[in-house]
Amino acid sequence: MEKAKNSILIVDDENANLKVLTHILGQDFTIFTATNGESAIEKAKEYKPDLILLDILMPGMDGYQTLLEMKKREDIQKIPVIFITGLDSEEDEEKGLALDAADYITKPFSPTIVKLRVQNQIQIVNQMIIIERLSMIDQLTNIANRRNFDDRLTMEWKLAIREKTPISILMMDLDKFKHINDTYGHLQGDMILQTAAAIFPKSFNRPSDFVARWGGEEFVVLMPNTPLEGALDIAEKIRSDIENTKMPSIDQREIKVTISIGVSSVSPTLDSSVDAFISGADKALYAAKEAGRNRVVTHT
Repeated sequence: MEKAKNSILIVDDENANLKVLTHILGQDFTIFTATNGESAIEKAKEYKPDLILLDILMPGMDGYQTLLEMKKREDIQKIPVIFITGLDSEEDEEKGLALDAADYITKPFSPTIVKLRVQNQIQIVNQMIIIERLSMIDQLTNIANRRNFDDRLTMEWKLAIREKTPISILMMDLDKFKHINDTYGHLQGDMILQTAAAIFPKSFNRPSDFVARWGGEEFVVLMPNTPLEGALDIAEKIRSDIENTKMPSIDQREIKVTISIGVSSVSPTLDSSVDAFISGADKALYAAKEAGRNRVVTHT
């Protein structure tokens, strides 16, 4: 499968410049174009390019003003910008860098310089994407980590309020996991965590259901647009799947594991509390443990 190309938005009021830059960069990158500041902002929001080449001298909103407006918008403010300009004074360069421009390309264009400066920025962008992705994944189980979950919950909570839809959460804890670690060793415990993490998504009904490692042997599942009944069905399927799975063992011994699950469901409003939503599932999980483990309990 061919790797997707990085994308670049080129902003210049002169079509000749757009054609030249597209010719220089079009073979290696996906190119979008705009001819003024207002259009540049709209296209940046629509396409989320990896890099923006922005002309300074444009009628109406110039490049400096356009960059200032982009920095005000949370969804596009981190996209790096290279100014393309015929201005070559030290003051002009200082002004651009003070506005957090990533680099300068001066007219007339040198194809080699254009490619090198763009490639340098794209390399930085790709490295940051890798770092960001790694920071959102639990390295042992290769599923989302708690930071990733917090971001997803914030997004889905706002959507549930806006769409007036229910949202559910499962707090899950592998039973007697400390005993497993103490008896079989931490390497065996890690294998069980990895196996459990691979089982959870197979129990889901929809791609929007989202699982993360909460910490230690505890996991969490977020289910957007899911009422309590649907959440209970998924929770019971997970509980059953874990109970009926023979966990991989270092020495071929048969190891059975069970899981306790607390369920919380709400149709949130602007007055609803995310903390109470999570706390409800946590209390239900505690109740499941107290009631003998290997069961699903609902927060009431």
